[in-house]
Amino acid sequence: MTTDSVTRFRRFSRAVTSEVGALDASFLGRGRPLGSARVLNAIGRGRREVGEIRDYLGLDSGLMSRLLRGLEAEGLVELARHPGDARRRIARLTAAGEREFRTYERLSNARALRLLERHPRREALLEAMDLVATALTRDRIVLVEADPAGDAAGHCLAAYYAELARRFPAGFEVARSRNPEAAEMSPPRGSFIVAWSDELPVGCVGLKGTGGPVAEVKRLWVAPAARGLGLARRLMAEVEAVARRLSITTLRLDTNRALPEAARLYCGSGWQEIPRFNDDPYAEVFFEKSIAPEEARPPGDGGRKEETS
Repeated sequence: MTTDSVTRFRRFSRAVTSEVGALDASFLGRGRPLGSARVLNAIGRGRREVGEIRDYLGLDSGLMSRLLRGLEAEGLVELARHPGDARRRIARLTAAGEREFRTYERLSNARALRLLERHPRREALLEAMDLVATALTRDRIVLVEADPAGDAAGHCLAAYYAELARRFPAGFEVARSRNPEAAEMSPPRGSFIVAWSDELPVGCVGLKGTGGPVAEVKRLWVAPAARGLGLARRLMAEVEAVARRLSITTLRLDTNRALPEAARLYCGSGWQEIPRFNDDPYAEVFFEKSIAPEEARPPGDGGRKEETS
């Protein structure tokens, strides 16, 4: 019996392709293969430009054209020229396409629930799925400025607070910390950035500003499934870029000794340890970094292990 890594990977691939119906000529019994259903799903979820859909699904131009022609012939999709660029095309669902999209959503959700209900360790299974999906889409993780009071920010912050509660010896209560107000992390004073892996938020960082030249970096968090991919460094680089645009010249942050990986990240990114600058009961180590003009910035470096701050 072989148990090497390649054999295990291929076993996993066979199981997934079988479970998701990748080989079925009629995906979910709707009369078309998975490729056509994925294109329909991408359009239904808001992707309109054909090139964007092709890149998102990883399809070549020829296959993308064939799939779109098939959906057009079924009366599910309509194509038009992009209003700003005649060389590009826009796809939209017809009324029949909208109905088919909703049917696929219902059937796909039901299939997912059946699979999860069959396993006694549902959360462990979901965590494994998150890990695999994030690894496979690591090059497509995007950073987007978000509402610090919105759902995506709430998801990230809830996970962040829960992790601090687990890792801090005396636990963590957000009400006792110097929790920034949403307005302090919103333009033009600050910013809140969320990292997205497809439709799942997998990281965040906040910039707490006062309107002056000094601001704080707050709530740096990366989901366990996305750690080790350099995402914390990307988030920190992005928050520095936002600070420059807001004419901020000095950044500060604090962390706890229970998060040694966070301190290593900061020390390796040009931050200098400084004396205490706030009265947060959970803060034990304090850092500061001067923001140089854009032309003076050194080139970025690769990712290391990251967690929370």
